[in-house]
Amino acid sequence: MNQDRIQQFLSELPRMREDLPFSPEVLQRLFVQTGDGSMASLEDVGETLSRDQGLTTRILSLANSAYYGLQAEVRSVPRAAAVLGMAEIRNIVLALGVNGLTRKYPMPEDFDLFGYWTHQFLVAMIAREVSHMADVGNPDNLFTVGLLHDIGKLITALKRPDDWQAIHDMADDGEMTDGEAEEEYWGLDHAVVGALVLKSWDLPPDLVEPVNWHHSPALSPEHSAESNVACLADCASHSVEDPDGQYAHKLEELCQDVQVDMDDLMEVAEELAESEDVEQFVKLLT
Repeated sequence: MNQDRIQQFLSELPRMREDLPFSPEVLQRLFVQTGDGSMASLEDVGETLSRDQGLTTRILSLANSAYYGLQAEVRSVPRAAAVLGMAEIRNIVLALGVNGLTRKYPMPEDFDLFGYWTHQFLVAMIAREVSHMADVGNPDNLFTVGLLHDIGKLITALKRPDDWQAIHDMADDGEMTDGEAEEEYWGLDHAVVGALVLKSWDLPPDLVEPVNWHHSPALSPEHSAESNVACLADCASHSVEDPDGQYAHKLEELCQDVQVDMDDLMEVAEELAESEDVEQFVKLLT
């Protein structure tokens, strides 16, 4: 029965392109303008985003939050892009797009949206730090990967709340990770779900593939290094919350694969987890 349910679910995912709270073309154009080698100006980015006034307002609200610690208020998207950088504007737009889905579908009562986003941002920040520590990948891209890595969990909760609840209960009762419970329940995990949605949004492979393989980086055909970083950042984040939990035993092996010192990594992860600025940003976002 669950095989039929998952096949039907997967067939619906590409249509979530139309569920974004702004035109999918805006996101596609933004990625072209903020990508490596782009000759687009700050004004070009501002013009793309200003087509949706509500989006512009929310971008500026988040850009002026304590998370970024700006010395003076920014009042235009081009100015925000100049101060924060193109990649940060892109991340804000992505976060707003993903969170906008939660206004289209009812959330399961047990889904902790605040906790979800707090985890996403912590993984993103850890992934960026690991990228610097190990000289692996592009730090900005890996932050974005961290920000999106569990989008499949959110999509499942929104589109298949009963199945999400069953998986959630199975993980709790069986002391499994969410990914293990998903595999047991219907044969694939949230990483695949998330990657299919992100691909339908025309996001580039260097973001989609690490999301797809963040639970099994060794299987990643082209982006195994970035997938390793995403997996390590995810495990480190979970281990900060529960040092003796199910993710902790993977840390040492992953640190060896990425070639970072585990004690140094966990010190960084714990410091990032204590940041109150993330909490304010997530409150504004949600």
